[in-house]
Amino acid sequence: MTAGEDGRTRVRDAGDDGPQKPARRTRGRGTRAQRPWWQELPLLVLLALVMALGIKTFLVQAFSIPSGSMQNTLQVGDRVLVDKLTPWFGAKPHRGEVVVFRDPGGWLGDQPQQTGRNVITQALSFVGLAPSADEQDLIKRVIAVGGDTVDCERGKPVAVNGKPLDEPYIYPGATPCDDNPVGQVTVPADHLWVMGDHRNASEDSRAHVRQPGGGFVPVDDVVGRAVVIAWPMPRWSTLPVPATFDRL
Repeated sequence: MTAGEDGRTRVRDAGDDGPQKPARRTRGRGTRAQRPWWQELPLLVLLALVMALGIKTFLVQAFSIPSGSMQNTLQVGDRVLVDKLTPWFGAKPHRGEVVVFRDPGGWLGDQPQQTGRNVITQALSFVGLAPSADEQDLIKRVIAVGGDTVDCERGKPVAVNGKPLDEPYIYPGATPCDDNPVGQVTVPADHLWVMGDHRNASEDSRAHVRQPGGGFVPVDDVVGRAVVIAWPMPRWSTLPVPATFDRL
C-alpha cells in the first residue's frame, strides 16, 4: 500500500513494478488433457468387444441354418437370432417354440467343420454377430415337454396328451409321422421331445429313440429360443408359437 500525492492510499498490484505480462492459463487440479482420437480408439474397440461378448453370452446370438430339416419355416442359409436371456431367469422351453440346443450325444455324428472362413467372418463369429463354425448345435421345434405323452403313428397326426396337432407349418408333401412312426412315448421330467418341420428330412427325436437318451433333449442342453429370422432381409419375420399348441 502506498500514499499518493493527494494523500490517499491505494493498493498496488505486484506487477506494477514492471511491464504487464499476459496471464497464463492454468489447469485445475481435477482436469486432464484430452487424448488424441487415435489413443482413444483402442479403448473404444475394447469396450465394444466386451459388450458384444456380453450380448453373445447372456442376451442374443446369431445362428445359421445348415440343413433343410426345418423347412419351410427356416431355409438353408437363414440367420436366426436366439434369445439366450430368458433361460437365465429360469424360463423353460414351451411347446411349439423353435429352439437351438447342444447335441445331446451322437445326433450330429462326425460332421466336418466349416472351412474357408475369412478373418472378418471369424471375428464376427467370435463376438456372436455371425454363426460359429465349431458349435455343435441343432435347431428343432418343441413338440412336447416333461410329463407329456406323444403319439406318433403312421397315417395319423401327431398327438400330445391325446390331442391331435394341426400342423400347417409342416413342409408341403411331408407327413406328420409316416416316414418314422415310433408309437407312444412319454417325455421324462426336464426333457423335451423335438421334431423338424420337414418331417421326411429331419433327424429329430424319432430317429434317436433307440439310442442312449431315448431321443429326448435335456432342458439344460437348450441354448435358447429362436425368435426372429434376421437374414436375408426379404425373409425377415418372427417365429411365434403356432395356435395349435394353445389348446394343449
